[in-house]
Amino acid sequence: MLINCVAYQEGKKLCDVPIRQISDYVRRPDCFVWVALKDAEPAELAQMQDEFDLHELAVEDAQHGHQRPKIEEYGDSLFAVVHTVEMIDGELIVGELDIFVQENYILSIRNRSQQGFLGVRARCEHEPELLKQGSAFVFYALMDAVVDRYFPILDAIETELELVEEQIFSKGSERANIERLYQLKRKVTVLKHAVTPLMEAVSKLYGGRVPRVCANMQEYFRDVYDHLYRINTSIDAIRDTITTAIQVNLSMVTIDESEVNKRLAAWAAIFAVATAFFGAWGMNFENMPELKWKYGYPVSVGIVAVVCGYLYYRFKKSGWL
Repeated sequence: MLINCVAYQEGKKLCDVPIRQISDYVRRPDCFVWVALKDAEPAELAQMQDEFDLHELAVEDAQHGHQRPKIEEYGDSLFAVVHTVEMIDGELIVGELDIFVQENYILSIRNRSQQGFLGVRARCEHEPELLKQGSAFVFYALMDAVVDRYFPILDAIETELELVEEQIFSKGSERANIERLYQLKRKVTVLKHAVTPLMEAVSKLYGGRVPRVCANMQEYFRDVYDHLYRINTSIDAIRDTITTAIQVNLSMVTIDESEVNKRLAAWAAIFAVATAFFGAWGMNFENMPELKWKYGYPVSVGIVAVVCGYLYYRFKKSGWL
């Protein structure tokens, strides 16, 4: 679905362009066309391929989707895949932004994402001095917008992790804590898969040999890399914290089980003593004078009670009961 198709010249909006006339504006040396699509159909991609003369391998990747974040060169043009990550009802939804860039055009295709980029277009149009740089500035603005949207998700994950950490030492919440920690670990992994490959790809857009279309925007792409580096560092720290929290939670479960085992062992020892006494007196041997003694029964019960009481006292004092 077509969202916008606009031509820009000297940093200012020139006009909305019909799709059939895109190639006419692309051929102008001081003009570039910005086309935005959402969930593009194969017919739309084929039409854009004809108008922009896109490389067939890049079009194939955009059509199939589910690509790893990357930036590839095809002659004088670039093809970038960026993952969009949105949190909806506590779940992370991963979309994809495919970007085709050359000096005279930029084509962005948004897939499986509810968040649009109209704000990026407005930002670019309000900065004509930077928009004069052409499609490279739009390319930077799109990537910067996607990366900036990672920060709120990271903050939400950190907040949820703090809430779980507060519950770790609460009795009876061990299973729920482990489930929540593993859910957080899965979310962090999703974000990690979006950030790490993109950070590697963006590092090729500044310093050393860079694609010609990005040559004048190296400082801006370095800024995007810095943001990705900060996010990646935070993700690693969160993953370490989650791993530690899981280990602590499992240790708490082990400690609780140990406490239960100690109580069971203490009671077993107490009842074992009583069983031993009553087992000896219950054998009914002929030469057991206490069996015929008038006070034999209360004395034997008293002995068992005293011994069991002493054991209970010792176990209680040692913390086993």
